[in-house]
Amino acid sequence: MIRVLVFVLIILVGLCLSPLIIGQSGYVYIAIGEYQIETSLVAAVVGLIVFYFALQLLEWAIMLLLNLVLNSRYLPTKWRQKAAKKHTLAGALAIAEENWPAAETAMAKGAQQGEIPLLNLFAAARAAHHQGKTTARDHYLTQAEKNPVAKTAVNTSRARYFIKQGELAQARAIVDKLEPTSKSSEPVLKLAIDLYQQQQDWQALKLLLPIIVKRKLLSDEELQTLSIKTNTILLADAAKISEAELEKCWQWLSKNDRKQDPLLVAYAHGLKGFNRQTQALKLLGKQLKTAPSAILFEALPDLVGADDTDIRNVLARLESTHENDADYQMCLAKLAMQQRDAKQAKVHWQNVCRIAPSRQSWLSLAQIQEQLGENTAAAQNYRKAANTV
Repeated sequence: MIRVLVFVLIILVGLCLSPLIIGQSGYVYIAIGEYQIETSLVAAVVGLIVFYFALQLLEWAIMLLLNLVLNSRYLPTKWRQKAAKKHTLAGALAIAEENWPAAETAMAKGAQQGEIPLLNLFAAARAAHHQGKTTARDHYLTQAEKNPVAKTAVNTSRARYFIKQGELAQARAIVDKLEPTSKSSEPVLKLAIDLYQQQQDWQALKLLLPIIVKRKLLSDEELQTLSIKTNTILLADAAKISEAELEKCWQWLSKNDRKQDPLLVAYAHGLKGFNRQTQALKLLGKQLKTAPSAILFEALPDLVGADDTDIRNVLARLESTHENDADYQMCLAKLAMQQRDAKQAKVHWQNVCRIAPSRQSWLSLAQIQEQLGENTAAAQNYRKAANTV
């Protein structure tokens, strides 16, 4: 367009200047070897313009001829590429409809001459997996693996498929080969998190937790849940090995982790197993004074003995603030039964039924009343338990 505009401007300028030029035609003399050309300036300019247009026409003709030759030679390839695009589109639509047989066929055909064959191969592998065709799936992934860029993606996909099939050992072999580190991609790290949990390899997951925190792979709530679960199980496993292993595992925890109620309770249970109940109750009593919680109230009846007065005194001081706390009242009821104080236990179970009635609380109250000889009240509470979902 710009070239045409320039030509039009030149012609307009020529038309404007032509009367002046005709009056003063000028003279041009060209000598090339034995050839000589004599002409006017106007004729020379017109000749140059005609020569330029002739060159342009020749260029256009040559390019047209070349395009015809090249197109005729590469036309089958273009046809195949066009067909591959159609197959890829059909495969994508089939995947959206979850028509896995059609998706596999279309994507496999599209991979032969497609612009991005890796995309087609991964899609075909996914479709084959959904059909349970593991041999075909592995074949597509092997083809994709020939491209060095796709090696990690192929391994990640294979491991995911193995996990879905329940073949955790084969998936673990691939994950170990990927070597999840702080430099690994997010999909590799998430794959490792999922696999370690399914294999219950909490020690490996423990080593991965700092990376998860640094890379922010999980939400704060998910991370806290996973961290507490991992450390709780590690503490319980360590307590089964030896007292030294329990202490080693506890010391590995950060200062903030050692303040988490589930971890504190797990450590206390471990200490009790090694006849260190006094130290366990001391830790729990300190936590009760600063941050009493339902987790502590639930764990105390299994850790406190009938003669442990210190922890009972700590609980007694919480009555004014936790009078309407069902977990607190339930804890006191169970501790009262340790001392065979059925009347006091009945009072606390009545409070539990008042605050948060449940089938279990009505049953517990009825059993206590039955022990005390209050058969009518016990029968009524048995009926309430039966009618409570």
